[in-house]
Amino acid sequence: MSTSHVDAVTFSDLSRNPRAVAERAARLGRVRVTHRDAPDFYLTAVDREEERDQTLATASRLFLALIKHDPTARALVLAMPEVFPWVRHLSPEELRAFTLELVEALSDAAELDVDVTTQEVIAGWRATARIKADPERHAGARKPTEGDFGPAEVSA
Repeated sequence: MSTSHVDAVTFSDLSRNPRAVAERAARLGRVRVTHRDAPDFYLTAVDREEERDQTLATASRLFLALIKHDPTARALVLAMPEVFPWVRHLSPEELRAFTLELVEALSDAAELDVDVTTQEVIAGWRATARIKADPERHAGARKPTEGDFGPAEVSA
């Protein structure tokens, strides 16, 4: 089997020798399957994936409990700059809003298998911080607009 990483195999390796790849995935917990013409994917042992799901659910429930007992989410808000250094460009109110939105998205990921929302929340708040970090762009973004800019295009 050819590998580019210790935990990676090619799609061709999987096609030629599925048993060896499956045994490797079972031994390592997961292997990355690279594909020249398609996105890579992981071959994962079910028990490991279930453990990951339980870990995410536990962390999510812990964060929700912290917020339930402290509606200001003080402990989480204080930890956010260590995880997301760019939050220094957000106001205290925005930082709290981001924290609460992120915890809710993590809960959705854990309880509803909706993973994309977490990354959307982070990307949205990072974009806000990016604009606020540049005073000129931030000032421009706050100016009122006039006129019709035409139909809005929605991308999937």
